[in-house]
Amino acid sequence: MAIRMSRVLQSSKQLLKSLSHSSNNVDIPKGHLAVYVGERMQKRRFMVPVTYLSHPSFQKLLRKAEEEFGFEHPMGGLTIPCTEQIFIDLASRRSTSW
Repeated sequence: MAIRMSRVLQSSKQLLKSLSHSSNNVDIPKGHLAVYVGERMQKRRFMVPVTYLSHPSFQKLLRKAEEEFGFEHPMGGLTIPCTEQIFIDLASRRSTSW
């Protein structure tokens, strides 16, 4: 159990480091897309592997984004209407399920 938790913690830290970028001018790596996550004006940019888009939890977030923003996203890119913590938890669970 401790080994599993350690692996999840390490994966979460690596995922956060690789997904999060402070600058919007960073090139998007092949096979990834940029999404903006957060509430109100406090949005943060993350790089997400396109393979995440087929995961049911991400599809649920995409439907929520479509309901809230339609095709007019305020940041100019795909905006996910949830807290950063929810998104990071979801992404870390997705990365450890492989």
